Amino acid sequence: MTSFVSGQRWISDTETEQGLGTVLTFDSRMVTLLFPATGETRLYSINNCPLTRVEFNPGDRVESHEGWTILVTEVIEKNGLLTYCGTLPDGQTRQLPEAELGNHIRFNKPQDRLLAGQIDQNSNFTLRYKTLQYNYGLRKSPMRGLIGPRTSLIPHQLHIAREVSQRHAPRVMLADEVGMGKTIEAGLILHQQLITGRASRVLILLPESLVHQWLVEMLRRFNLRFSVFDEERCRQSPDENPFNTEQLIICSIGFLCQDEERRKQALEADFDLLIVDEAHHLIWSEEETNTEYQCVEALSQQIPGLLLLTATPEQMGAKSHFAHLRLLDPDRFHDLAAFEAEESRYEPVAEAVQELLGNENQALPAQARDHLISFLGEDSKPLIDALDKEPDQDDEEARSTARTQLLRRLLDRHGTGRVMFRNTRAAVGGFSGRAVQGYPQVLPELYEIALEEESNYRHNLYPELAYQAQIRVDDMDPWWKVDPRVDWLMNLLKLLKKEKVLVICANANTALDLENALRILSGIPAAVFHENMSIIERDRAAAYFAEEEHGAQVLVCSEIGSEGRNFQFAHHLVLFDLPEHPDLLEQRIGRLDRIGQTEAIKIHVPYLLGTGQEALFHWYDQGLNAFADTCPAGSMVQMQLGEELVPYLQPGSQTSTEAMDTLLNQATQLNQQQMEHLHKGRDRLLELNSRGLISNEDMINDIEEQEQPRQLKRFMEKLFEGFGVEAEDYSKHCLVIRPGSHMITTFPGLPDDGMTVTFYREMALSREDMHFLTWEHPIVSEGMDMVLTSELGNTSVALLKNKALKPGTMLLEAIYVVETSADRTLQLDRYLPATPIRCLIDPGFNDLSEKVAFDTLNAQLQPLKRGVAKKLVNAQRAPFLAMLDKAEGYSKDRVQPIVNQACQNLLTDVTEEIKRLAALKVVNPNVRSEEIEYLKNRAALGHQALQKAVLRLDALRIMIAG
Repeated sequence: MTSFVSGQRWISDTETEQGLGTVLTFDSRMVTLLFPATGETRLYSINNCPLTRVEFNPGDRVESHEGWTILVTEVIEKNGLLTYCGTLPDGQTRQLPEAELGNHIRFNKPQDRLLAGQIDQNSNFTLRYKTLQYNYGLRKSPMRGLIGPRTSLIPHQLHIAREVSQRHAPRVMLADEVGMGKTIEAGLILHQQLITGRASRVLILLPESLVHQWLVEMLRRFNLRFSVFDEERCRQSPDENPFNTEQLIICSIGFLCQDEERRKQALEADFDLLIVDEAHHLIWSEEETNTEYQCVEALSQQIPGLLLLTATPEQMGAKSHFAHLRLLDPDRFHDLAAFEAEESRYEPVAEAVQELLGNENQALPAQARDHLISFLGEDSKPLIDALDKEPDQDDEEARSTARTQLLRRLLDRHGTGRVMFRNTRAAVGGFSGRAVQGYPQVLPELYEIALEEESNYRHNLYPELAYQAQIRVDDMDPWWKVDPRVDWLMNLLKLLKKEKVLVICANANTALDLENALRILSGIPAAVFHENMSIIERDRAAAYFAEEEHGAQVLVCSEIGSEGRNFQFAHHLVLFDLPEHPDLLEQRIGRLDRIGQTEAIKIHVPYLLGTGQEALFHWYDQGLNAFADTCPAGSMVQMQLGEELVPYLQPGSQTSTEAMDTLLNQATQLNQQQMEHLHKGRDRLLELNSRGLISNEDMINDIEEQEQPRQLKRFMEKLFEGFGVEAEDYSKHCLVIRPGSHMITTFPGLPDDGMTVTFYREMALSREDMHFLTWEHPIVSEGMDMVLTSELGNTSVALLKNKALKPGTMLLEAIYVVETSADRTLQLDRYLPATPIRCLIDPGFNDLSEKVAFDTLNAQLQPLKRGVAKKLVNAQRAPFLAMLDKAEGYSKDRVQPIVNQACQNLLTDVTEEIKRLAALKVVNPNVRSEEIEYLKNRAALGHQALQKAVLRLDALRIMIAG
């Protein structure tokens, strides 16, 4: 058994970036280490700990934590602790207890392994060097975090993800219209925040109906394993606070709202990022707020990052919109009246923006000039003057640059431009369109009798409820035997044959009865989906509907079917009844009409004549045009004309047709006016900010270029081979991988029965049964970590077949790594990832690495038997050590320029961002002071850590010409 003593220094084989660890405590089972370089503590099982004792030998140079270095001449052991005796550079003798060793020292000595005859295969040396190179490129990439997810490369989603995820503790609202992919945007932001270390602990709050869907989406698309927390899970927790037991947690917002103790525990759990979907359910007013809002508000005050998702940010008007903004930044959005006044001031700026966008080759009108100068300040005049010059081909680029800079400043200084993103279908395009057909049905006599007794106007919208409430006879037929819409639906389904049809109605009992009726009367395979089902039951119903050959033709949903679920594989939508609010109607249609839909949506609306259903159908169809197109102004129109609409929804309404036509005309005109208003002012700026000022095609090209599926496939085949994983071709672009009989160790993420993987995005999107391996997939990244944190391939001896070299000539290839230990949140990987330095030393002690490429040399090498290789190393020990000393000297000369460039890149990035934010804060209070202070502090700490970068020998290869 490994012997531990408090104060000993050890290094983690799996987390070498932590630096040296110090033994704090231990018992017969566990040992605790503190890593001072990062401030983190780790607990290991003594019987199976990935730790290596740090021991230096005479001749080694060792650094203290104060920065001075000795050349070790003697090592003294006392009570399990080491003391190094040696000489300083000035010749003085000094002792260095191991407890005072520098925390950034890395313990990895391939030369000791090589001289001891521990020689690896040449293919593993190649694998190690390639892994270092790929790891370096990935960590330097500006697209880091966006390559890995199993998503289509959609420009507006990638723009938002890149814009938001690069911020410290982002606090934004994702408010794209229904079907634009808000969940994907949130997942991309989350994935990049996690993979770059900006966040590590995340809490997602959702309506209960969406919990399992998010759980599956996060795993399937982003390879993020969340844990679902409910009361049962919390009771089983071994920790006093169950929210401390997992890093990534999903739970229903209702669960936290109902239990004050669990809510308190969540508040104390120290999360980095909070995500709330369907945020329009959070209701706030100056007089009263609902429990959900209070819960999210309390959490948002404790958690630095916040993402709110809603397709209808203004569903309840300006107050509702302000309520969400208030959660994101209560200091900035603290007064509703001030917010409304600020909103009204954007109208003239909107006109100027329109001039900027619409008159590329013309000078700006005087009024537009004045508006821009008043909004942007006098420093914008030179840019505006550049636009006023006569069109000239030589000045075309300058004019374009000036226009772009003006638009950038407008976006930066725009009221909610930094906290809200809202893309519209009209702006993005690419949707398949909609077609609506109304089917008037005669009101049954029994319904008419039931409605005569009703005062509840909702029963006029859903007359089956009135029938069940008012018709009280023992042998009463169920409503579905009376309602003509049921016969109509069965005829429609028979007409459509095997085409998938989504049916949505307002009430769960209606959905249950309707599914029952379809089964009894027609035998049509149907599934039902409502709020009283468990999450597993809902998922089974959705999966049964999605199955092509043997699945249900129809899925009958209650209102919750219009939130969150995606059924874009279906093209027919039946609205068995109509919701009272246009935003709910848009939610319903958005289940089919979304990105990924391949055909125009056919919307079928049966309605009973003489009821509120008829009035609502004409209201949505003629008044708001809400079936044929999205209706962002619908909620505002309904707020203004809603009281006049209500009488038409009441039972027994006698209002004339002429009066209804007048109201519909009013709604049409008001809707057009509101739509025109929405296309002006801040919404135009918001649209620009949300989809990006410039084309995102370059970003997509960069991602596609970095994916390199063929190269990744070749690399992974070598990596699997190195660890004994069996891999065979499944098809041209796919592999089947499974544990091999000679595996060195368990391979992370690989199940016992194996898995099928593809390296191509298109294949992954069409075949969800396959795993999509990218450079950011856990199997790839953890596989690379296994190479770099082990000794695999860090020594090799090979025969060099080159006729230009005299037989017996020895070359030494040494691979060094420049790296630094620091808190992961400093993001130093962006500036100084583990950087490989290659030296190729000839017998004359020259470095040939610039003249002889790695791949060129590698192609000339042949393996040697281990016994022969050992004899060669022993015979060449003295020249090997001399060449290694030269290689270290050459490598050290290259370290400081690398560190200097990293420091310069860090300071350039941070300085530019601080200047931009400081200037922006003068005109846009939405920029938080802590953002600027955070950047300054991070820059100082990052610069200090970069200056402490060290050079580590990673691998050695001796080559003998023959």
